[in-house]
Amino acid sequence: MNNHEPIKDVSKLGTTKTLILGLQHLFAMFGATILVPILVNNYFDGQGLSIQVTLFFAGLGTLFFHLCSKFKVPAFLGSSFAFLGGFHTVANLNTGMFKNMTMGEKLPYACGGIVVAGSLYLILAIIIKIVGINKVMKFLPPVVTGPIIICIGLSLAPSAITNASSNWLLAFIALAVVIFFNIWGRGMFKILPILMGVLISYGCALIFNAMGMTNADGSAILDFASVKQAAWVGLPDFFICKFNIQAILVMAPIAIATMMEHIGDMSAISATVGEDLVSDPGLHRTLIGDGFATALSAMFGGPANTTYGENTGVLELSKVHDPKVIRIAAYYAIVLSFIPKMADIIGTMPSAIVGGISFMLYGMISAIGIRNVVENHVDFTHSRNLIIAAVILVCGLGFTDGLTFTVGQTDITLTSLAIAAIAGVALNAIIPGRDYNYGEPERYRFDKEGFYGNVNEEIVVENDSELQEEAE
Repeated sequence: MNNHEPIKDVSKLGTTKTLILGLQHLFAMFGATILVPILVNNYFDGQGLSIQVTLFFAGLGTLFFHLCSKFKVPAFLGSSFAFLGGFHTVANLNTGMFKNMTMGEKLPYACGGIVVAGSLYLILAIIIKIVGINKVMKFLPPVVTGPIIICIGLSLAPSAITNASSNWLLAFIALAVVIFFNIWGRGMFKILPILMGVLISYGCALIFNAMGMTNADGSAILDFASVKQAAWVGLPDFFICKFNIQAILVMAPIAIATMMEHIGDMSAISATVGEDLVSDPGLHRTLIGDGFATALSAMFGGPANTTYGENTGVLELSKVHDPKVIRIAAYYAIVLSFIPKMADIIGTMPSAIVGGISFMLYGMISAIGIRNVVENHVDFTHSRNLIIAAVILVCGLGFTDGLTFTVGQTDITLTSLAIAAIAGVALNAIIPGRDYNYGEPERYRFDKEGFYGNVNEEIVVENDSELQEEAE
């Protein structure tokens, strides 16, 4: 959609514009990030995670991630939805030491399990560091990572529809504004389509609310009750996690899913900014940053963190790829965590607006996955590639509730993306075929019988002038 050149150094735009761009990323991540503690609170009868703590560690975790990745990766770390099933399982534990516990007493043990899950990232990072990224990425060629990226976007699509359906008029206004400024915007407005969509649609929400209009279910479009009660300044409600083997066995295996999602997200961000971030600063560094951010958050009462596709969508739309903008959004999140009233004001944003903007963001993520497949010349005339991609897509989109199995007396749930990633990696390793050599330019093989497709081999041309010209 955008035809202007990507901006790698945001300092060229000036301080004011840079601060506004950071605000755009804040809005992009805010809705999904605070939704996780809201859902967890439902599981624990209102005794769950704090929104303020969540915002604090989203910002702090993002800053540490950037430190680990040598300030080269434009990624924001927000709340992970992958662990919701684990929280629900821990909330329902009623055997052994959990039998007579209140919901508030169970929560620290769930967070302790996440700390262990986060530490598993370090193990994978060490393996990558020892054996090298090339050997690891042989198991993650574009035919695997591309469909996984597609699934990341499409798996989020139902939430966009659900949010938008609460008020289709607001959702349409938000989406229309984003499209308008992205295509016809000029100057600063060209790189702020998300922020403009939020501000203009929120202004319409204020007008509609004053006119007495309601959402589809009859509820008020805007509700400022919580804002009136909130204080201007307040410390987040930190608490220290606790450890129990039963809770650890529930939460820790989910790291399989989140690590695979992380690799997919790194591939998506690399494709978005046109840089090989998997090699430089290196996947081992980004894994350490993500894992530590997750463990640190859970250690003090926050949810797991993960790289956010919403912000990747903003990168694609705005064409501003400087990681400094992401860090500004992180500072905003930390400041907001100490201002309950301001956080609640942003929290009044109608879900329909989030849904309307998500139409664009989530679709962008899937489009990036398609681009990853196309730019790497994945040949779908080969049955091997078709099978791998087909299984990944069905697993990623078909297992809407994940897959739950029991180990001992503990229920373990793998998310749909984890299942898709595991299936894709396994099939790529099992099905015979030529190896993918990470980091090498894609090449093609020709002989007298014609074009054989992308096989990562030197061009082979025998004595045939026509074939020689075609190869050149």
